[in-house]
Amino acid sequence: MIIEVKVPQLSESVAEATLVSWHRNEGDTVTRDENLIDIETDKVVLELPAPDGGVLVKVLKGNGETVIAGEVIAQIDTEAVAAVAAPAGASKEAAAQGAPTAGAAPAVMPAARKAMAEAGLPPGSVEGSGRGGRVTKQDVLGSAAPRPAAPASTAVPPAPSFSAAPALAQPTAVRADAIVADRPEQRVPMSRLRARVAERLLQSQSQNAILTTFNEVNMGPVMELRKKYQDKFEKEYGVRLGFMSFFVKAAVAALKKFPVLNASVDGSDVVYHGYFDIGIAVGSPRGLVVPILRDADQMSLAQIEKKIAEFGQKAKDGKLSLEELTGGTFSISNGGVFGSMLSTPIINPPQSAILGIHATKDRAVVENGQIVIRPINYLAMSYDHRIIDGREAVLGLVTMKEALEDPARLILEI
Repeated sequence: MIIEVKVPQLSESVAEATLVSWHRNEGDTVTRDENLIDIETDKVVLELPAPDGGVLVKVLKGNGETVIAGEVIAQIDTEAVAAVAAPAGASKEAAAQGAPTAGAAPAVMPAARKAMAEAGLPPGSVEGSGRGGRVTKQDVLGSAAPRPAAPASTAVPPAPSFSAAPALAQPTAVRADAIVADRPEQRVPMSRLRARVAERLLQSQSQNAILTTFNEVNMGPVMELRKKYQDKFEKEYGVRLGFMSFFVKAAVAALKKFPVLNASVDGSDVVYHGYFDIGIAVGSPRGLVVPILRDADQMSLAQIEKKIAEFGQKAKDGKLSLEELTGGTFSISNGGVFGSMLSTPIINPPQSAILGIHATKDRAVVENGQIVIRPINYLAMSYDHRIIDGREAVLGLVTMKEALEDPARLILEI
């Protein structure tokens, strides 16, 4: 029986997707629910499980092709069996050791198959060195390595080896371009996520009247509180007490006091949101993603820390769902984890404001006429000046500053 493998339903805001990497080739045996292929949308990478077991008899769409929801991309014969029988007279010992049969292509390990797809190597082009002739990832990497140069009398200078494209690009295919002497170039197509991020950033700058206000905050009180209760907190909740939960709580306090910071523009209307869904910008191998803390005002510090840790791991593994990345009424970007001292964050549409936090460093400040050393963090809040006046923006950031410099305010909600 032939069954069709179809692209799953995408979210309402996603019209199409890109096939990233097939994990099985035509003729391979597949089992029900195993991941056949990764599908990239402009938000997440989805895994497409096999609808049933059998043999993958036809691949209709290859790596890098654009598809839409419901489109048929492959066929599985549920009654077929892959031809793996050994020829007459083959030794049982060889079969037991997994040696390839005459005329059969060597087995390709999953990691090797992915590496071949990324390097643009066709099936059968890599010789296997693994048990029974299996093709390993190391075989693929060795095959893709630069070959030795010809003798100097006849060869041009060898092209220098350079690392693969940055993780943010995540190419599905690399087009080879001319490399002259020691001036290497590599042309890599944008991933669907990177292209979407670029589109949204340009949209934000062209449609919003962005202005940024700054302030500095003495992180000493939060650091002292964290140091005092860190061990008890971790023992009680199973997660470390970080700084992000304090920033989230301080932001919520400001949004409650100045609701326009939590609003968005819809045509000629201003939409005031009665809930607080805070987007947390997270770096991932595919690029910047912004998962959402739903109803952050109702979450404890421990719940916030656990959720942020979960988002970080999911982003690393490419497991964030569309639901986790959809919505949001306000965002927080933490460039401080990379060492940033100051930046002007760009609003994440359709939101109207975003908080940028940075690295905390000891600085000389004046208190009561005396120069003292304090751990200072510079806060930056970009806002849409179409609906947010400077008064609300500045006072909102001051509210965050005051909450962080006196954490008891976050508990007492004053």
